[in-house]
Amino acid sequence: MKREKLNPLLLFPNRPKLLHVFMTLMFLYLVFTTFEFKTFEFVSVSTVFVNEPQNTHHRKALNFPSQEALGSLHRKPMQELQKVSTLNFNEGNLKETGLGRGKESKDKFSEIQRDVKEAWIKGKRMWEEIQFQNMETVNVAENISDSCVHSISLSGSELRKQKGIMMIPCGLTLWSHVTVVGTPQLGHWEHDSKISVVKDEEEKVLVSQFMMELQGLKIVEDEEPPKILHFNPRLKGDYSGKPVIEQNTCYRMQWGSSLRCEGWKSRADEDTVDGQVKCEKWIRDDDSRSEESKATWWLPRLIGRKHKITLDWPYPFAEGRLFVLTLTAGLEGYHVSVDGKHITSFPYRTGFSLEDATGLSIKGDIDVHSIYAASLPTSHPSFAPQMHLELLPQWKAPPILDVNVELFIGILSAGNHFAERMAVRKSWMQHKLIKSSHVVARFFVALHGKKDINMDIKKEADYFGDIIIVPYMDHYDLVVVKTVAIAEYGIRTIAAKYIMKCDDDTFVRVDSIMNEVRKVEIGKSLYIGNMNYHHTPLRHGKWAVTYEEWTEEEYPTYANGPGYVISSDIAQFIVSNFEEHKLKLFKMEDVSMGMWVEQFNNSKPVEYVHSYKFCQFGCIEDYYTAHYQSPRQMTCMWDKLQHKGKPLCCNNR
Repeated sequence: MKREKLNPLLLFPNRPKLLHVFMTLMFLYLVFTTFEFKTFEFVSVSTVFVNEPQNTHHRKALNFPSQEALGSLHRKPMQELQKVSTLNFNEGNLKETGLGRGKESKDKFSEIQRDVKEAWIKGKRMWEEIQFQNMETVNVAENISDSCVHSISLSGSELRKQKGIMMIPCGLTLWSHVTVVGTPQLGHWEHDSKISVVKDEEEKVLVSQFMMELQGLKIVEDEEPPKILHFNPRLKGDYSGKPVIEQNTCYRMQWGSSLRCEGWKSRADEDTVDGQVKCEKWIRDDDSRSEESKATWWLPRLIGRKHKITLDWPYPFAEGRLFVLTLTAGLEGYHVSVDGKHITSFPYRTGFSLEDATGLSIKGDIDVHSIYAASLPTSHPSFAPQMHLELLPQWKAPPILDVNVELFIGILSAGNHFAERMAVRKSWMQHKLIKSSHVVARFFVALHGKKDINMDIKKEADYFGDIIIVPYMDHYDLVVVKTVAIAEYGIRTIAAKYIMKCDDDTFVRVDSIMNEVRKVEIGKSLYIGNMNYHHTPLRHGKWAVTYEEWTEEEYPTYANGPGYVISSDIAQFIVSNFEEHKLKLFKMEDVSMGMWVEQFNNSKPVEYVHSYKFCQFGCIEDYYTAHYQSPRQMTCMWDKLQHKGKPLCCNNR
């Protein structure tokens, strides 16, 4: 019997329906993915071309999403991808412009703009070279010849060949010591204008002095190295007319207040350094300047008691006499002893760490016979940044949440300032307002001249997510470009209401800054900081400004660079003019900001808010910002702020 073939559709009567359902789902999936891609594309484009995040009327006219929607949509991908500043500098389309308020050059291009163009071209070329390289293959320090050593010794002739400078490759560490054997030369006659002013005399004076300096030879390039310790014995005296030892520091080309040891022991109520007085006595007991002792000198003789004249210690240096000087790095400061006797102690000053002292300079009226440095560190953070970079998740930048950012803080930092950035991450960047994304903080770093440092910066940026690389070759006179980059990032990527600029050695009380900002009426343009009024340019010296650079006799009102705040509309004005090459540039970035705000003020009133609590030098009580703070001071101040609830300064290093 022949069997009939069965129709498969009869066995599975619902199969066409299942096929239709499957095809429908596939169609919906394709539509959904296409719509999602278009949505993401729209948001990314809008983030690039929205230049006025606070102008809601303009945003509606262009059919852009609202401020709140834009913030929640575009910040998450930027948090993960944005490591390089998107500041646009089209070097091929420069317009004619002048420098500041100065004279234009013959070809109508300002000198500083040409420097910016050159630095930008070099930086782009270097960044293209390193961003695609294998990180592991390039992590070889170019300073391999500067390997750290435990001790160093030089003879006098070797020191003279090195022009009076002994290199200390990796700086000092706790209890490092340097011993100098030398002989002061005989005095010679010379004209000293300072002495002439005090004595009201014009004739020459007899001088015998030498200078021993710990210098930060590797801290900042293209400028005079900072003087971490300036030790200056003046055997013939100065305006005082008596032998003296003067000590000081020069940080970022600014001298501090000097410590003068003039032969009198420090007062009993004065602070000590590791238990040692700052100045020892070397004047005889009978030369005490006491009127009482002079009036009663006859009494001991009347009763038959002999007056004993003791010599505590003579002035430690004498012309033509050999001495052995030892400089030791203690917990709280440097200690100097001569021929085994403690002479002076100098407390550590703000801004330096022991490992920064990478050179010892000796010059003046002295014959050096030998130098020996021992107990030196075996590594340096600039050569081994991993020593200071604690790769722990808690120090990473927090994700930018779906909230409106009130304040964006841009922190200027140099490429090799690994320790400074780590200290900021562990201190005030842990504030609850930053953790909640109501305030966002980022470091702005330009490219370094050494490729290995740039590779370390790139790795640091990849891990912590808080570094914005400005792709130009860093230079001291071009810091102003980083300031413009801060404004650009704050208005376009973060869409913050207010932009703050500070340095990586500035401690910021975030809550106090926000309180100051909120005092200004909403919608007003503002400029907040420690204002300088009617400051005049220096025409001579290290900070000299020529008349070609600045023709006027006064600067505009400007806030000191370590910390100031501007509103987003001022930031927008700055960025737009920079990208159109209309922005007037000046080598002093804080003065530049004052100039830009003054220009903006011509079209819209700006509220200037002055407060001395934005400290220019050091730290004061109830500060808003404290400047020149070392990494150790940063963490100390944060600890006091957390546990004691008070903004207290830290003097320890």
